[in-house]
Amino acid sequence: MLTIVNWADKAILGIVAQPLSEEFGLSASQIGMAGSLFFLAFAIASWFSGFLNKWLSLRWGLGLLALCWAVSMVPMLVVPTFGVLLVSRVLLGLSEGPTGALVFSALYSWHPPEKRGLPSASLNVGTTVAQVSVAPVMVLMVAAWGWRAAFLLLAVVGLAWSILWLLVWRGGPYYRENRPEAASDQAADAVPTDKATWIKIFTSRTFLGATAAVIAMYVLLSVIVTWLPSYFEVGLGYTRKQAGLMIGLPSLASLIFALLSTFAGDRMLGRGTSSRVARGVMPGAGLLVAGLAFAVLPYVGAPALAVAVVSMGYGLASIVLPNYLAAMSQLCPPQYLAGALGCFMGAMYLGGLVGPLLTGAIVDSFGDPAAGYAFAFQIFGVMALVASIAALLMVNPERDAAHVTG
Repeated sequence: MLTIVNWADKAILGIVAQPLSEEFGLSASQIGMAGSLFFLAFAIASWFSGFLNKWLSLRWGLGLLALCWAVSMVPMLVVPTFGVLLVSRVLLGLSEGPTGALVFSALYSWHPPEKRGLPSASLNVGTTVAQVSVAPVMVLMVAAWGWRAAFLLLAVVGLAWSILWLLVWRGGPYYRENRPEAASDQAADAVPTDKATWIKIFTSRTFLGATAAVIAMYVLLSVIVTWLPSYFEVGLGYTRKQAGLMIGLPSLASLIFALLSTFAGDRMLGRGTSSRVARGVMPGAGLLVAGLAFAVLPYVGAPALAVAVVSMGYGLASIVLPNYLAAMSQLCPPQYLAGALGCFMGAMYLGGLVGPLLTGAIVDSFGDPAAGYAFAFQIFGVMALVASIAALLMVNPERDAAHVTG
């Protein structure tokens, strides 16, 4: 449920981009600026995941963050201007930034390290549900009652989820907080201070290669979240309702590929395959094929085929995140995991600074929006190709874990 709300909060800008542009006379560059400012705040805030995990339990940390998501929707309902839109997106980014690392820390409390690939991918179910079911509802709400209805819906849902989470969530058997038998260990492990270990983690080839891959992947994700409905509508000629109903296709492909890849990876590890192959080579190869798909997009003439290429490319690119998160959990000692995931995902979110703003500028500079969108995707496809090669050469969690703990 959390991932459904999380995705919807991110994606609302893409869903209402054209209505906002028409009502306030916004250019593609301005919409792109709003998207990039969100990801800037997102990236900055994510670096504080470890500190938040120190100050608050996962239960209270995630509950309060979700409450802040709901509050960030309110300004656009009260004073709807472009400036307020920017402030609202920054507030949302600051409150969503630490969420990823905390969510995966909570999830991993229920699974041993060698069985975390498939659970990581299972969180994509929420994103897919949001894009396949929630997005069309929001599109129809916007068509019937205007874009403000979507902001109001998300404010109410965010408030309801935060209350529910605070009431019912409990940690699993691998959860260390608030366990009396681990109290003495927590005093030493709550704030890891071994600088040498942090340096080993952040300079390991696995961390660097995986980081390059997820940054390239997140550039594509940020463009999909911010611009996909506009690309389908303005670039490919579909109606607004058709575009809104189709935005779930990339996420559906993402879910299928992520579940298959992580299931295969966990099975491979269980059968003795090296983590380099299961959690390094396989996702890196997926990103490589995705980069090729986006690189050839400008040469795809048929709108339906372009939708298929974008969906397949996004689906393959997205497998790097759950697999490399599982690799991070294998690389890092448990007491370093939340902080390391925060830094890892914070670096990933930097990709969101590039995608939306650059896409908006490119579309504004092209006379033909379809050509502008396709050229932007081509640039990001080449970026994914380069990053995939780095990941294929560098990611080896088993090797680097021995170095980190040695």
